[in-house]
Amino acid sequence: MKKIIALVYALLLSSNVWAVDGFSVEYGQTDYSGDNANMARLGAQWDWKKPLVTKGNWLLTGYWEVSAGSWNGQNRGGKDYNTADIGFTPVFRLQQKNFSWAAPYVEAGIGVHLLSNTHITADREFSTAFQFGDHLGAGLRFGDKHRFDLGYRFQHLSNASIKDPNPGINFSQIRLAYHF
Repeated sequence: MKKIIALVYALLLSSNVWAVDGFSVEYGQTDYSGDNANMARLGAQWDWKKPLVTKGNWLLTGYWEVSAGSWNGQNRGGKDYNTADIGFTPVFRLQQKNFSWAAPYVEAGIGVHLLSNTHITADREFSTAFQFGDHLGAGLRFGDKHRFDLGYRFQHLSNASIKDPNPGINFSQIRLAYHF
């Protein structure tokens, strides 16, 4: 799995080859029943070239996001559990069409994730490595040529009851993106 993650990172860094429109870094945490888990991810985005809807100064658009990262879960006794995560998510975004320096946005996405390990902590185990990931987010696009994006995401991952048990996990995330 480490070789797969290294390959994904290498692909993410080769923006000219894949015509990547942006990169992102995410950090998230969850806390439930005394167990803690955190995650860190790198992502690449490919913008949808045409908006889905334009109304006044607002547009509904989106992007494809490919991500790779890791989770670290820790049980009450302090034992660590590490999991690699590779994901693909189409993301819909409502944002202003024309703005000077900064503009707010809201977004939503539903995608798929593949985990290297189904143990998140000693007390939390997924029944499948395949998980669906959905998120709701809000943030601010800002800066020279609108290249920066700082936002918050609430993300839920679960297997949608494909197999039991289906405990799911929720992350609160901070995301920083850079657009070319």
